[in-house]
Amino acid sequence: MRILITNDDGINAPGLSVLEAIAAEVAGAAGEVWTVAPAFEQSGVGHKISYTHPTMIAELGPRRYAAEGSPADCVLAGIFDVLSDARPDLVLSGVNRGNNSGENTLYSGTIGGAMEAALQGLPAIALSQFMGPRTMELDTPFEAAIHHGARVVRQLLDHGHWENRAYRTFYNVNFPPCGAAEVKGTKVVAQGFRDYTTFSVEPVQSPAGRRFLWIKGGPQHLPTGPGTDVTANVEGYISVTPMRADLTAHDQLDTLRERLE
Repeated sequence: MRILITNDDGINAPGLSVLEAIAAEVAGAAGEVWTVAPAFEQSGVGHKISYTHPTMIAELGPRRYAAEGSPADCVLAGIFDVLSDARPDLVLSGVNRGNNSGENTLYSGTIGGAMEAALQGLPAIALSQFMGPRTMELDTPFEAAIHHGARVVRQLLDHGHWENRAYRTFYNVNFPPCGAAEVKGTKVVAQGFRDYTTFSVEPVQSPAGRRFLWIKGGPQHLPTGPGTDVTANVEGYISVTPMRADLTAHDQLDTLRERLE
């Protein structure tokens, strides 16, 4: 198996090393793991592609490249440049430092990388490690992802829906904020919504007197609705959410047609 991996935390992020190990285990001794990751952190860029300027790419070592762009740029670089001789069998994105549950999914470069792979017709899985007080007490906060990551990827490869359609399904996996031994299992759940918090801005003034704005978030560890990813994670479960890039509100099409057509 030939696996392409990327992330949004950057080529030197510890979560990428975790993903390299997961991918190597899944690929097997005869497989190949290729890394094309951002040269610097790209958190929060979503599904951005850099179509207004060129992307510099550098080979750092065997099967290891850094691209001066977003995770989606890296996936495009991997498919059409680095692996132009033969497309990868699977694209993995992560392991993100922090959760991509709930509405965080919409901002995530980790998700953006997996989404681009799916749009290119490839199987893709995004993986993220929910952080919290318990993970900070561990030798590595990625412990749950390290111990359970390869198993979850294999389960999805064996039992996931990989149909070839216009908007192909990809998967969002979040490991709970606890040690590996505390993980209670896996739950297939919907994307949640934290209605108790939003992103906002905090103004600051530089020593030179210029005014800047920091984007800031809010609480992350309160559950969302039942059967959703945030709730599963804070209760100690690995969440698996099938996703597509189709943003159509299909449940409203019929009623809107009756009103407008």
